[in-house]
Amino acid sequence: MQLSQSEIRDITRYLEEWKPLPDKYRFYLFEDKKEVELVWNWKTNEVCNTVLPFQVIEQVDEPRKEWWHKMMQSLFDFDDRGRQIKWWTNKLIRWDNKLILSSLKNWPLRDEIEKQWWIKLIYIDPPFDVWADFSMSIEVWNEDFTKSPTVLEEIAYRDTWGKWADSFIAMIYERLKLMHDLLSADGSIYVNCDNRLNSYMRIILDEIFWKDNYRSEIIWNKWREWSWDKNLPTEYQNILLYKKSERCIWNSPRWPYSPWTLKYIQCDDKWWFYSRWEWKDKRWALKTYVSNEINLDKESVIKKLTDPSCETWALVWDLRNISNTWGKESVDYPTQKPEALLSRIIKASSNEWDLVADFFAWSGTTLAVAEKLWRKWIWADLWKFSIHTTRKRMIWVQRELKKSWHNYRAFEILNLWKYERNFYLTQPNITWESLPEDIENADIETKIKHTKQKIMDKKQDDFVNLIIQAYKWEKVSSFNTLQGKKAGRVFAIWPIDFAVGRDFIDKVLSECREKGLNKVDILWFEFEMSIWPHIIEDAKKEWIDLAIKYIPRDVFDKKAVERWQVKFFDIAYIEVKPEIKKNTISLELKDFSVNYSQEDIDTVIDSMNNNSTKVVMDKWNIYKIIKDKDWITKQVLLTENWTDWIDYWSVDFDFESKQEIIRYKNEKWEEVEEWTWNYVFENEWQSFRTKKDKKLELKTPFQEVRPWKRKVAVKVIDIFWNDNMKIIDVTI
Repeated sequence: MQLSQSEIRDITRYLEEWKPLPDKYRFYLFEDKKEVELVWNWKTNEVCNTVLPFQVIEQVDEPRKEWWHKMMQSLFDFDDRGRQIKWWTNKLIRWDNKLILSSLKNWPLRDEIEKQWWIKLIYIDPPFDVWADFSMSIEVWNEDFTKSPTVLEEIAYRDTWGKWADSFIAMIYERLKLMHDLLSADGSIYVNCDNRLNSYMRIILDEIFWKDNYRSEIIWNKWREWSWDKNLPTEYQNILLYKKSERCIWNSPRWPYSPWTLKYIQCDDKWWFYSRWEWKDKRWALKTYVSNEINLDKESVIKKLTDPSCETWALVWDLRNISNTWGKESVDYPTQKPEALLSRIIKASSNEWDLVADFFAWSGTTLAVAEKLWRKWIWADLWKFSIHTTRKRMIWVQRELKKSWHNYRAFEILNLWKYERNFYLTQPNITWESLPEDIENADIETKIKHTKQKIMDKKQDDFVNLIIQAYKWEKVSSFNTLQGKKAGRVFAIWPIDFAVGRDFIDKVLSECREKGLNKVDILWFEFEMSIWPHIIEDAKKEWIDLAIKYIPRDVFDKKAVERWQVKFFDIAYIEVKPEIKKNTISLELKDFSVNYSQEDIDTVIDSMNNNSTKVVMDKWNIYKIIKDKDWITKQVLLTENWTDWIDYWSVDFDFESKQEIIRYKNEKWEEVEEWTWNYVFENEWQSFRTKKDKKLELKTPFQEVRPWKRKVAVKVIDIFWNDNMKIIDVTI
């Protein structure tokens, strides 16, 4: 486009003053091919390129029968216990999916994904409820208890999705661009969305995948009982389907079509279909009509409806009989989708042995279906509850496939190693007025980065001061990792926006050795999975008395701090008893205790109305508070036994048999493999509660093992999804 002299001078002035160009010039100069674009605050075409190694926390694989794994030797390699040891292992990854996607795209799992011919299918169901408070309802002996999110979860979800549509759009835009890079040339992406943000989503997908690659909009119907008092029913969600290129995988669906299960809208010179609601037999029903100038039989109609070459087509899937709310497959996850929905998607756009992915995986429905349909998979989510729910669900799937003599793959649980604070999503609110003027010759990006760092440092300093006040200790400034001291002990607090990891704790222990300190407390709201057995053992070897404590949410209650009511809780206690017979071993879980508190009972009782009930957690127990019509209060203890706190436990009978190896590129960009001095927890036996069966086995069957000294690891996950581990030495 030809610019006038005045427009050229105007653009030059903006550039010289380091000011952003007005939108009209931006379109004139760079984006003339875009007819329509969605614009929001701080929009950028840059995507995250952070590369962090993956840390294998746990491997899960139900041992196969001896004759079965010998028969399947051509497909998988197994050890003498019938556990998979080679080839592709499915991935269940916990952390922010932006960092996961960036690390998958750039390194170090990229080569593994390449060997699988890239990801053929991506299904995502992003969290559209951007105004949610992220609390979670859990069941404690048939009573619903509302668990508040951890501080880390609250910060992570709030700062990722914020409170308004623009923060959600910014979040999803960058992630979709990363997914586009990971998708194979013949791959497809399905994006589930609801009526709040689906219009934005369509424009974003048009921009990233290009509008010519739009294939369809699927409307899937939950079919619940509707109320017609105020509005038309909205018990449906949309799925937008895009392909990456012309040669996408498409397996023509073979679903049973009827006027009740399919709606197709197509207008041309010869034929059209439409559906409408009609009142029949005292209820509303969806009835489909067909009108055409030429006579089409039923088979021809179905062939036309399933033809992928149609430029515009829309489906309505009726899933009335398999609603996740009432279906047998429900795992009590609020956003859970029916398996039949994912089965249709996976069958249509992937083949057996293909790699499929879900980067907002929630309860793991995509993985459960993919495993049953012989697909490989990658799963990612930030929430601990999602990880734990999916782990139990996939173990159950393995067990069911084992019963029916179908094969299955091992899966591993991964974290991102060495989290970097600057890569996390805590984005301070930056305005043009807050940018510094004292950084000479600095561009806008540098100023923004400097301002964000300044705000984050101030926030961390305020946080440390708050903890010192609540902990009633003295602040110190002569250390690198330690912040306070009292009565011969020092303490350290990790930055507010992360789970405490092994890397940080190693630095604390190193500084204690250098300074000759032998008593240290490490405080935080949440810790990485499976770190304390190694940490505590290493500290004991160095003659360091290490205490790991949880920070309660009460530290943010000014009155509680002033009254010295804040209590810092130790990590959970586990007691295990081994029993050895000849070359076999069995473990019995004897005791488990936690130190959690969420609300003060007296405060809750004062705030309750008469004739009401509430479940609260206070002083390491969960109570049901009942206040009758006469304002008489009764407390019922729900956690009467120590086993009530356990949701899941598992055993690795030879813990140090598999080293944890991470791969990364050093400063010279050379590939490096490094032992982290940790070991992978190989999940050999487990017992857990389900929605249908609340029973918990407390003793393992006798396991045959080789005679030798060994370490046995026991992992216990409590009802709040916190990982706890104990390692014991045994001699067989």
